Amino acid sequence: MQAGNAHYRLDRDLPSTVPIFPLEGALLLPGGRMPLNIFEPRYLEMVDEAIAGSRLIGIIQPSLDGARRADGEPELCNVGCAGRIIALSESGDGRYLISLQGVCRFRIVQELTVKTPFRQCRFAPFLTDLDEDQAEAGIDRPALLKAFRAYLQANDLEADWESVSRAENAMLVNALSMMAPYGPAEKQALLEAADLKTRAETLIAITEMALARENEDFGSSLQ
Repeated sequence: MQAGNAHYRLDRDLPSTVPIFPLEGALLLPGGRMPLNIFEPRYLEMVDEAIAGSRLIGIIQPSLDGARRADGEPELCNVGCAGRIIALSESGDGRYLISLQGVCRFRIVQELTVKTPFRQCRFAPFLTDLDEDQAEAGIDRPALLKAFRAYLQANDLEADWESVSRAENAMLVNALSMMAPYGPAEKQALLEAADLKTRAETLIAITEMALARENEDFGSSLQ
């Protein structure tokens, strides 16, 4: 996996710990890009430390059940995605505008007791994510595009279909998963999908269920 100027091929290419940035409803996937507007002081410090070190940040959702620790901080999902800071600019009013590129998913092994204002953890990376030649066999590309096009049309949304049509399957599945306007539970399901084929199938199923609910709501409103 290449992210910016760095290549990640083996376990030793990754640090043993990563700073954590909890974001509800956020989905970063390997190879995907996520823009972030950083303004909280603790996360400004997190970016400074990441830039001085591995440049990696762990994007992870708060626990889906809303549980909180004794200190008021949210409990976390077990699985997140590490992203490398590949672009950074200063806004002039104290904010950082950064771009993360997904490197690999990870499972939290242990949250660390730290003195920094941001949280950190030891993590176990999903090493299969570092293989850029992941198997794309079995992905039903027509079904994926059909379901997503129907969802966009039903919600009066648009997409750059010329770019979509040129995208390879891996990029297509991950990009559509990241841009899909679904909730935290659906985003986590897409993140934790075992492989690309499963993620594509999950995205199709979620999209079809969303369309079915919208049709039911529309029918109810006419009665």
